[in-house]
Amino acid sequence: MSEVQAVTDQTFEREVIESEIPVIVDFWGEHCPPCRAISPILVEFAGEYAGRVKIVKLNSDENGDTMIRYQVMALPTILAFSSGQVIGQIVGARPKKDFKEIIERALAA
Repeated sequence: MSEVQAVTDQTFEREVIESEIPVIVDFWGEHCPPCRAISPILVEFAGEYAGRVKIVKLNSDENGDTMIRYQVMALPTILAFSSGQVIGQIVGARPKKDFKEIIERALAA
């Protein structure tokens, strides 16, 4: 099983924008029960899509610059990136199929 990598304001550009494969970014917070609820789903998909899609987490409490840059107002927010561009978004805890759909959309972009 692949790990879900943590990114920060400092590593976001390199790990997400410059990535050669699509990236799913989980904007989360320690104080957010829905964030914890979706975490196992993202870990599962990180393993399933290893090498084809990168799944990363950005702690909203510690990385405000990136939160502002992408106008993230609610947690959890999932942004899908392809070629450095946002191509999809999920806000809130949603069914597993919604996360799979956004990953598939990123792969198709």
